[in-house]
Amino acid sequence: MTCAPCLRLAAVVLALAATAAPLQATAPDVSLRPSLRPETRPVSAQILAAAMLPADVLADVMQLSLRPAVRPDTIVEQALFKRRRLRKGSVCGDIDIQGSTVGSVVAKLPGCGAKNAVRVKSIAGVTLSRESVMTCETAKALKRWVSKDVEKAFGRRNRVVSLRVAAHYACRTRNNRPGAKISEHGRGKAIDISGFKLEDGTLVTVLEGWKARDTRKRLAKIWKAACGPFGTVLGPEADRHHRDHFHLDVARHRGGSYCR
Repeated sequence: MTCAPCLRLAAVVLALAATAAPLQATAPDVSLRPSLRPETRPVSAQILAAAMLPADVLADVMQLSLRPAVRPDTIVEQALFKRRRLRKGSVCGDIDIQGSTVGSVVAKLPGCGAKNAVRVKSIAGVTLSRESVMTCETAKALKRWVSKDVEKAFGRRNRVVSLRVAAHYACRTRNNRPGAKISEHGRGKAIDISGFKLEDGTLVTVLEGWKARDTRKRLAKIWKAACGPFGTVLGPEADRHHRDHFHLDVARHRGGSYCR
């Protein structure tokens, strides 16, 4: 007796076997595995931003060179010319000290006089109200003080552009007192500063500025900063002779700088 379900199963098996060969014959020669993604480079933010521009604007941008423009020859020539001019007018071997050579200053009194003196017009770009005779030691101390502490004492946007000179070389005694020792002014080692002219035209004097609320602290800071570059620093609180100026000299003291 034949089993009906068994006959149906055998028929299905035979049908599958009959179709297997044609399927194998038509299998693809190329693998169905997806191809590798081509190597790409990261896109910069500039490129992404440019891609969002309108077509006409993007075309103009693409025509611009990304290489920085070469500085015009005229600017370079002007800078070189200015540096040569400054070097030609410099003294004491320092391009920041502008002036002329004086040489030896003849003494009118015993103890006065100076060797290798110079006449200074400006220091570190800050002009002197009048050309001042001094030694190079004094000029270099003045430069350190001006460039480091004075120039920006009243703000970076309102710099000091000029120093008012009350006194420089003068063959005299200290405070002009009869019989006193020769002043450092008589040796070209001192300079007196009575005011500071700012970029906006304001003149801050030691006499008035030392008492004013908005300038007193700045002037006090300038006075204190001079103690180091200079050996002697005297201001309005030293005595009545210095109430309207700062006296600065390069005299040496055993105990270090003398500042009052």
